[in-house]
Amino acid sequence: MNTVKTFFLLMVLTGLLLMIGGIFGGELGIILALGFALIMNVGAYWFSDKIALSMAHAKPVTQEDDPELWGLVAEQASLAGLPMPKVYEIDSASPNAFATGRNPKNATVAATTGIQRLLTREELGAVMAHEMAHVGNRDTLIMSVVATIAGAISMLALIAQFSAIFGGMHGGRDRGGGGIIGLLVVAIVMPLAATVIRLAISRAREFQADATGAKTSGNPEALARALEKLEMGAEMRPMQVSEAASHLFIVNPLRGKTLGGLFSTHPPIEERARRLRNMRPNF
Repeated sequence: MNTVKTFFLLMVLTGLLLMIGGIFGGELGIILALGFALIMNVGAYWFSDKIALSMAHAKPVTQEDDPELWGLVAEQASLAGLPMPKVYEIDSASPNAFATGRNPKNATVAATTGIQRLLTREELGAVMAHEMAHVGNRDTLIMSVVATIAGAISMLALIAQFSAIFGGMHGGRDRGGGGIIGLLVVAIVMPLAATVIRLAISRAREFQADATGAKTSGNPEALARALEKLEMGAEMRPMQVSEAASHLFIVNPLRGKTLGGLFSTHPPIEERARRLRNMRPNF
């Protein structure tokens, strides 16, 4: 169900971008919008993992550097039937973790030093199962594409704001998309809608990774406990990380409790834990 929802929302997001292209320049605008999105997605495909790791100040670790973390990642990768990813560590007391990479063969799992101190081995293993689920479900690539399209919409919205301020785009009301009215829709409504859709996709992928990780690890209760501990830990010690990268983490790194509703990058922890515990009879 979460996969179907993600596909539908991604199509809606793409439709918004095409609508903006049409408002700006009719059929030519649609073609240019598609080309613009394609170029940005190629860049995101190749470089999004490096950007995310840099923004989180993550450093690579080997099996000799941290045998316990490396071993847990290797164990969960094996259970998921996935290649061993690169392992990175973030020197932060805030407990958190994330996965990135364009595909399972080029994946990276990163964990903070704080999460290793807070969780038991069983709970940390469940978290690594969640992160490997993101890798296996191609969530890192999906969210890179989503962020790229949403970013393109935001950039076009900024152009529309300047165009509206200075009297429209060389054609006023006679321009293909409705003149100043069309520009105002692009400038105000479209970026808001894109943000809501992007966050909805992010929440759907978190639910999916919870379910997949619980199945591969065989321990939904451990993941539920880990999420509850991580929320409290992140509330006490928010992480110093860019808001643009916050959706990558297993819990919101900027504040412990998610905002709830349309403008949250993560589903409520209470709901995630409830769903995980309802899976227990299936094991």
